[in-house]
Amino acid sequence: MKAAVFRAVGQPLSVETVPDPTPKPNEVVFKVRRCGICGSDLHITEFPHAVGRVLGHEYAGEVVEVGREVKNVRVGDRVAAMPVTGCGHCSWCLAGEPSWCENRDLRGGGYGQYATATGIECVPLPPDLSMEDGALIEPLSVGLHGVDLAELKPGAKTLVIGAGPIGLATAYWLQRFGVPKIAVTARSRQREGLAMEMGATAFVPSSDHLDQDVQDALGGKPDVVFECVGAKGLIDQSAKLVKRHGTVVVLGICWTEDKFDPFVPLNAEVRIQFSAFYGRKDFEISAGALAAGHDAPRKMITDGVGLAGLPAAFEALRERTTQCKVMVDPWG
Repeated sequence: MKAAVFRAVGQPLSVETVPDPTPKPNEVVFKVRRCGICGSDLHITEFPHAVGRVLGHEYAGEVVEVGREVKNVRVGDRVAAMPVTGCGHCSWCLAGEPSWCENRDLRGGGYGQYATATGIECVPLPPDLSMEDGALIEPLSVGLHGVDLAELKPGAKTLVIGAGPIGLATAYWLQRFGVPKIAVTARSRQREGLAMEMGATAFVPSSDHLDQDVQDALGGKPDVVFECVGAKGLIDQSAKLVKRHGTVVVLGICWTEDKFDPFVPLNAEVRIQFSAFYGRKDFEISAGALAAGHDAPRKMITDGVGLAGLPAAFEALRERTTQCKVMVDPWG
């Protein structure tokens, strides 16, 4: 099969012919029809530990081969696959939560024509959903899991830091859950319109007086701040922006060592809640929302490329760009 392989730090992905995957007894092989390019994949290629891997984890496709132990998936099924695998037998795995298995591992493979997943990881796509919809389910599930962990109260004022796909997905779910005030902040107004379409009630450009601007937009300090960027210093900033006894939910992955002043959240009894991964339930709810006709998340898709164009598109996303979510079609 053809796949884009990460071969060296500082070098573009390499499109090569690699062996077709073979499923283990508890796995399926699926033909990857769409895979979103995620910022975490860009960051992974800054470190040598992933050299030799086929990245890509926001994927959907059609099952073409099934291991002998798999009972819930058949050849021909259209699925979105969770890119987190576990042992398949512990209570977490059996509950559809392989993210918390003691033997957890992360999968990639979406930048190739075929990939593998266990039967537990495969979530069926409703008939009316496209493969692009299926590839949106993973980032939507990240936002959904973070909103769930926030334990929102009625009438909550919320602030989302970042207007990338995770910040936009978070704003979408806040709106779906009936949160009345949702401010989104980012360094530029480039995605202001998209943020408003996704559910924001106000857009606040980042500035030296962000605290006051946010209070003006929300009518007071936010009850919950969602940090959806992962840049150094943003946990500290979030703790300063949130109200006393408020909550900071950290969805962004900071890939370098960070620090914050612990006195700030301690003095205000701020709860800092980290959010990682998701469960099968989050995938099913996200698929259901798209199937019910909620079109806003589809507006995050701004471009599509085949494998031949993937290395250049991947590198272009390292700089500030007009793109939001670029979809890869390994067969296009």
